[in-house]
Amino acid sequence: MKTHEIASELMTLRDLIRWGVSAFNEAGLSFVQGMPNALDEAVYLCLSALNLPPDFSEDFFDCVLTFEEKKTILEYYHQRIENRKPAAYITNEAWFAGLSFYVDERVLIPRSPFAELVQQQFAPWIDADDITKVLELCTGSGCIAIACAYAFDQAQLVASDISGDALKVAEINRQNHGLEQRLQLVESDLYADIPLKPYDIIVSNPPYISEQEMAELVDESRAEPALGLAAGEAGLDVVIPMLQGAREFLSDYGILVVEVGYSQPALEEALPEVPFMWLDFEHGGEGVFLLTAQQLEDYQSEFDAM
Repeated sequence: MKTHEIASELMTLRDLIRWGVSAFNEAGLSFVQGMPNALDEAVYLCLSALNLPPDFSEDFFDCVLTFEEKKTILEYYHQRIENRKPAAYITNEAWFAGLSFYVDERVLIPRSPFAELVQQQFAPWIDADDITKVLELCTGSGCIAIACAYAFDQAQLVASDISGDALKVAEINRQNHGLEQRLQLVESDLYADIPLKPYDIIVSNPPYISEQEMAELVDESRAEPALGLAAGEAGLDVVIPMLQGAREFLSDYGILVVEVGYSQPALEEALPEVPFMWLDFEHGGEGVFLLTAQQLEDYQSEFDAM
């Protein structure tokens, strides 16, 4: 059935949402980039296409749409189904820690459990009143660093990435959130060009996907930049050098917090003596560790031997 035929038969926002859920399920879409299921994604795409807020009341879902509005929604659906294009790339928007961010194919789509940590100001592992400098490595869209700017409103921040294209997206978000004076963006291969401060918190959601896992990615994940995903045979090619250099850049009472996701078992096997603190999340998520500056110092020889 062609778009104009579908648009002529579906009348209300609720009709379009129901049709979208059916179409998404029939197409066998994967929901791995923020939305948990077909219904939530259909609602999100519909509201975005109509320039409506994400908390738009369901009381208005039975309002009749114009023909042009229905065509716009169906075009979004077409991109999602036929091209397996992630919803966030269709709308150029992703939400993280309650904040809106611009995203496109130059960066990963924010979906890290880090949001929960940032909103809790990394309590109880650090005193928020003592935070003056924060570093985010592998920043991508800049979402974690920007969320930290809201959490620690007196802190200066540095966000780095090896990808100049990713930093162009981070610059859009820096401007959108009015952080030009507090957030410095640096193109750097991990610590290579980072200003030595030191920092009270170093955070990172680096590439951590192993070669085998890269080969098994669903189409939606393949739409994201491989540079932000792939981390060698075991998924540790980025986190190991990150551990090796972290102590030099941390204050004496600082913390390093890193997401390694599926590579948690490989990291534990590679560094069995290191007392990684694996964090729990109320809203789901795993594979995030925390180490203190003292722990990094104590196990520096273990990291350097890798």
